[in-house]
Amino acid sequence: MNSFNLAKIAARLDRYAAVPDDVLTNLVTRDGLCFWAFERADMPELSGDDPPDRALAAWLCGGCPVIDECLELDLRVGGIDTLGVWGALPDTDRRALHPVWLRRRGGEAR
Repeated sequence: MNSFNLAKIAARLDRYAAVPDDVLTNLVTRDGLCFWAFERADMPELSGDDPPDRALAAWLCGGCPVIDECLELDLRVGGIDTLGVWGALPDTDRRALHPVWLRRRGGEAR
């Protein structure tokens, strides 16, 4: 994922900057497709050693109404240590996005 796309995604998430974590958590767990549309046993296990799987991320999150909220939540909570698929992005893409997102919020990447 190139830096232009990362900056574009980070800018799109700015609208959630003032939304409290608990509100995002409730929204994502209530409306996120991964929480109710799939049987947990049917979902593939992902580890930090897996290559980026953008096709899997697109499949898991396709049609989900809270993709941006989910991505915002993971960037806040998982940060650079994120794993799996959140917000239609594999963990490697979210790790690349995190410093860009953090700088937009006035923070510095670790």
